[in-house]
Amino acid sequence: MPEPVSISLTVNGIAREGRCEPRKLLVDFIREDLELTGTHVGCEHGICGACTVIVNGEAARSCLMLAVQAEGAEILTIEGLAKDGKFHPLQEAFRQHHGLQCGFCTPGMLLTALDFLRVNPHPTELEIREGIAAVLCRCTGYQGIVKAVDAAAKELGRTTG
Repeated sequence: MPEPVSISLTVNGIAREGRCEPRKLLVDFIREDLELTGTHVGCEHGICGACTVIVNGEAARSCLMLAVQAEGAEILTIEGLAKDGKFHPLQEAFRQHHGLQCGFCTPGMLLTALDFLRVNPHPTELEIREGIAAVLCRCTGYQGIVKAVDAAAKELGRTTG
């Protein structure tokens, strides 16, 4: 068995450290070692997007990354999206526009949408559909999600400039 290695990273703005086997996946490190269970484990092959987190400012599949690859990284998980007890505009839009049903894909969908809106702050409906296509949702039919991302884009546009 390989020797455990030390990992230091910043998660949701808080410096965190841990030790794990070199082959441990980032999603497992986040859930098991850091006890942040909002990041979901879906397909474990990078297909479904349920495990999406933001690593150094960009969306990443945490089931495709080893925890050791995140050494020194800044990571945002779903637990870090709300601030001071207040939903992020994306979360609020998902609530208002029924952008979730079972909720399994929601953490990955929200963080994928956050990254998408960072790159394209004023998307068309087609661009939203393409931007979130990397996350599979089996419940909603995507209609509420698309409306929610559109509403959040408009709200974020108002609040940031």
